[in-house]
Amino acid sequence: MTEPALEHDEIEDIDVDAVLIPLSDPDMTTLELEAVDSVLRTSRLSRGPVVEQFEKEFASYLGRRYAIAVPSGTIGLHLILTARGIGPGDEVIAPSYGFRETAQAIAIIGATPVFADIDYWSGTLAAAKAEARITPNTRAILASNANGHPADWGSLRELADRAGLLLIEDSSEAIGSKYRDKLVGTFGDVAIFDFAQPSPLTCGEGGMIVTDDPDLAMAIKRIRAHTPEERSSVAVSGAPALQAQISDISAALGLAQLRRLDEILEKRRTIEHYYEKYVQSFEGIKPPYVAPDVTEAHWFLYVVHLGTRFSKSSRDAIIDDLATEKVESTGYCNPLHLQRHYVDRGWRRGDLFVTEKLADRAVALPYHCHLSEEEIEFIVATMKDASVNVGAGAAIY
Repeated sequence: MTEPALEHDEIEDIDVDAVLIPLSDPDMTTLELEAVDSVLRTSRLSRGPVVEQFEKEFASYLGRRYAIAVPSGTIGLHLILTARGIGPGDEVIAPSYGFRETAQAIAIIGATPVFADIDYWSGTLAAAKAEARITPNTRAILASNANGHPADWGSLRELADRAGLLLIEDSSEAIGSKYRDKLVGTFGDVAIFDFAQPSPLTCGEGGMIVTDDPDLAMAIKRIRAHTPEERSSVAVSGAPALQAQISDISAALGLAQLRRLDEILEKRRTIEHYYEKYVQSFEGIKPPYVAPDVTEAHWFLYVVHLGTRFSKSSRDAIIDDLATEKVESTGYCNPLHLQRHYVDRGWRRGDLFVTEKLADRAVALPYHCHLSEEEIEFIVATMKDASVNVGAGAAIY
């Protein structure tokens, strides 16, 4: 029997975050509300002029020639690979480590993801380890700015150029971060962003592809969607389209957030400083690592790594203890190569030592603009107590 639909008043009464400290909580103001309201009062809710303005301003923000709005980072990667003719029989080198799991698109299109290990400190794809995975079937390298920390783009760019491979930058977790004074999203031949939570810039669901390559941009647009006017075009309709668009409603929200992005990131920086204050009050605990070439790192989530005496099960026990105290947290990463789809294709624990070592002990804590200093003090103290309980007196790190 079908459950009755919720009445409007019932929907308004739902409080999904009652006394819970949530993992993420978007920074919304009257500007976002007014932007969405203005679209709702028009005759156009689906993709239209607001999407085009969002694309234009996002490209300008990064200094790239083209920006193409898509429903998610994963769908964005699907479009990129398809536009480059990458599919069955081809290989794409990628990290297994990350929260977004954008790399799933490689398997979705029928290509083979070839996972390479990461740098222990930054959590990003190690160029030397990626190079060791290159074969005659390799068509591209996908590298991510994991949890907001930029990858070593100097080494990755050199490797991709030397091997003649497409370099794809996954910036779905790192908007606003900078490597050698340049914003992430500007280093790959093409880059992907995702605007779902917990991104600092969120429009519910959505993403953006950016590139300077006109041929690639045109191919992606043709595969993304055909307008009714284009469906009779011999040139455009030569490729079937996914109709993978976002609405003007989502774009209005994203555009308002983009225009406030510096403000949002600065607020999050204050939260980071609160975490540093209380995390450093415990012996043996250090702040997240920032590489020398990284000018700015804007964290996606506040990720704490447990010491080597901790196991994955003790990490999970800490998350359960936090949940008991109404603090939402999660393991930062469930490595792709250990998920069923990839295990069925030959990947095993032990194949990526550093990835597994970090993922088993990484706890993502709440990180958003609405946290108070008192809440962060409570979160860290609760984490500390939980780590002592499961680690027989051991401090984290």
